[in-house]
Amino acid sequence: MEKNEAAGAARSDPMHLLAVGTKKGLWLGTSSDRQNYVFTGPHFLMQEIPSIAIDTRGGRTRILVGLRSEHWGPTVAHSDDFGATWQEPEQGAITFPPDTDAALERVWQIQPDSAAQPGVVWAGCEPISVWKSTDGGEHFELNRGLWDHPHRTEWGAGYGGAAAHTVLPSPADSDTIHIAMSTGGVYRSTDAGASWMPRNKGIGATFMPVETPEFGQCVHKIARDPNHPEVLFAQNHGGVYRSANNGDSWDYIAAGLPADFGFTILTHPWRSDTAWVIPLTADYQRIPPDGQMGVYRTDDAGQSWTCLATGLAQPEYNVVLRDAAAVDTAEPVGLFFGTRGGTVYASADEGEHFVPILQQLPDVLCVRAAAVELL
Repeated sequence: MEKNEAAGAARSDPMHLLAVGTKKGLWLGTSSDRQNYVFTGPHFLMQEIPSIAIDTRGGRTRILVGLRSEHWGPTVAHSDDFGATWQEPEQGAITFPPDTDAALERVWQIQPDSAAQPGVVWAGCEPISVWKSTDGGEHFELNRGLWDHPHRTEWGAGYGGAAAHTVLPSPADSDTIHIAMSTGGVYRSTDAGASWMPRNKGIGATFMPVETPEFGQCVHKIARDPNHPEVLFAQNHGGVYRSANNGDSWDYIAAGLPADFGFTILTHPWRSDTAWVIPLTADYQRIPPDGQMGVYRTDDAGQSWTCLATGLAQPEYNVVLRDAAAVDTAEPVGLFFGTRGGTVYASADEGEHFVPILQQLPDVLCVRAAAVELL
């Protein structure tokens, strides 16, 4: 048993918070058993919620949400009282400097840093950009190292837009950060964001003239191993991959899956070699294979996969988007996901059994879960 696994087993009887962001608002739920929830919402009715973070560092719970209003535009709001009140900076939390000649389109990712950097929160945005906050997510500063990167003019837009959709600060080294973008692939900084290098060796890009270019891949999501920060997993636009060397090279691990296309990938919060994906048929159908939704888990770093579908309504023709799935840190680990058809599922046993906890919502864009102390 590894150190983080032992720590997880010591947790007992927390209250569980689930945040669900949709095309038309935010729902917040609390539960003692991760199957029966009491929800409030919709918060921010008729605003798109593409990104959420639940920050439990420093002995308090802060919920951060990326908002996108068709009238007021995008920003980041936060609540320290479980959604009873919300705060938004008057001048906007994320504002491009005048010399960039750019405007914020969408906040795709909000990611708190490690406990060692309690005020640091990262954001990945559209247009492709990364931002850093040092005050808990109230104000963000543009990372110029990425914005001024010589590759930027060659990064394209995925189907949903040109976005830095994943930011992974390393818990072992505050200078190391990985990002993933559509399209551009995986980039890594080892100097706290001052400079960035593409790290896509082995990841395919069948839509390009060279199938394994230095950059330009449409990586849909990346996740980090909890005990070995140099180990990463990726769900690509075609292909599931694992890197054992901080992204320097990637190995294909999708053998045994019904399809290697998908949007989300999750790793276990304290057990190594465990990850979950939700396969879709590529490329233009984008539905679960044969209309049968399944969450697939590996417990051996991708050597084999197990289909988990107990409790899921079938047939299912809706997509699970890249951030519409999450794990918590309870024991056993909870697994949650929502579909574009508006159904949210919860599992309190790592995906062995699912129950629907919300239905008939607008398109689910983002799901986040955490064990918290209620006020």
